[in-house]
Amino acid sequence: MYELKTKENDKSVIEFIENVDNPKKREDAYKLLDIFKETTGYNAKMWGPSIIGFGSYHYKYESGHEGDAPLVGFSPRKAKISLYFATGDPHREGLLKNFGKHTSGKACVYINKVADIDVEILKALIEQSVTFLQEKYPNH
Repeated sequence: MYELKTKENDKSVIEFIENVDNPKKREDAYKLLDIFKETTGYNAKMWGPSIIGFGSYHYKYESGHEGDAPLVGFSPRKAKISLYFATGDPHREGLLKNFGKHTSGKACVYINKVADIDVEILKALIEQSVTFLQEKYPNH
């Protein structure tokens, strides 16, 4: 049976951020912590060893695979900061047009630093992602 590696745990978010090597990235992680917490209304929790997540939802795919994941989150990685939003949200691309300097993958949006992006659009992306997931997976 497939075991999900990224599970919510009780590790300290602050301790994790304090262990980020790069002082600028650490500072950005605290900024993001405030923005995500304020925008979602959820407290930050560690998911796996390196993702700071907010809220959670339970998903089940047609394949039968199911699990829990944070509604939104971020991770101050060595190369870039990963921002986690809902996959499949049709409104995300429109918001990203004026977001600022970023690259994006299927679920992640990657930024170098908070100064490169529009924080108001970040808040809209967070809100949109939470709404999208709560509508798609209403039973959690």
